Amino acid sequence: MSSSKFPSSAEIRFGLAGWSYPDWKGIFYPKRKPRGFTELGYVSEFFDTVEINTSFYSPLLPDYCLQWIDQVSANPRFLFSAKLWQKFTHELITTREDEKVVRAGFDVLRNAGKLGAVLLQLPFSFHRNAENIGRLKKLFIQFKDYPLVVEVRHGTWNDQSFYDLLAERGVGFCNIDQPVIGNSLEPSGHVTSPVGYVRFHGRRYDTWFNDDPEIPAYERYNYLYSTEELKPWVTRIESMERRCKSIFVITNNGYTAKAAVTALMLMSMLKKSKVSVPEPLREHYPGLEPIADKPRESPTLFS
Repeated sequence: MSSSKFPSSAEIRFGLAGWSYPDWKGIFYPKRKPRGFTELGYVSEFFDTVEINTSFYSPLLPDYCLQWIDQVSANPRFLFSAKLWQKFTHELITTREDEKVVRAGFDVLRNAGKLGAVLLQLPFSFHRNAENIGRLKKLFIQFKDYPLVVEVRHGTWNDQSFYDLLAERGVGFCNIDQPVIGNSLEPSGHVTSPVGYVRFHGRRYDTWFNDDPEIPAYERYNYLYSTEELKPWVTRIESMERRCKSIFVITNNGYTAKAAVTALMLMSMLKKSKVSVPEPLREHYPGLEPIADKPRESPTLFS
């Protein structure tokens, strides 16, 4: 995509993959919640987007979408990203009714001007071949009225013909940070549509492909990035800015709110300024102190 197509720098939104996690209580969210407190509303005080994960497991209920829109209303910049139901990306056998119920939730967000992207997340086992390219093309046509972004994880997709296909169809490419094991897709800064997208999964090499039932599932994403590890990504994201209209930077290394730490670090590095940091998170992760824009509050205010 030509860099001259979008002469102004893209709007960058930083956010989290999901927001409802029990292990975030007292770390990201305050232990004592004031009247009227909602987790999503709290997230929107610090970030301009979240990626809805529940839509991957089942279609979004329109009533919930209306509630979420209301909860983030204090932040006019806030946009949602939402994963497409796994029935379309993993099971690959769907009906018209399946599409209808998926659209019901997405359309509530879109009609409110709050749907920034729909993420088609494919598994590592989804390799580039004629059959799978055909499956993607079908999805591109089926959901072409949404701002689509594709996440693939296998290295076979690192092919110019694939990027050209995405650009032709107006579909974004999801650049990912993941453990690079075997033929895993490596970090990149591709832009193939007006929507740029970056996801951080962490770098837990020891648990990424581990199916040992003795290891808790959350360990796959239990990873805290260092500043040095994020610096190359800052360069990549800066290079993406003039090639699209908006960029979503989503952190998925979620255990004990490490995703929030990563998102705030990236926000500070890219904005080259200090940022607003939730007090509980600041207490739990003292390394955030240098980028916090306000003096530390009394622990009694958030404990």
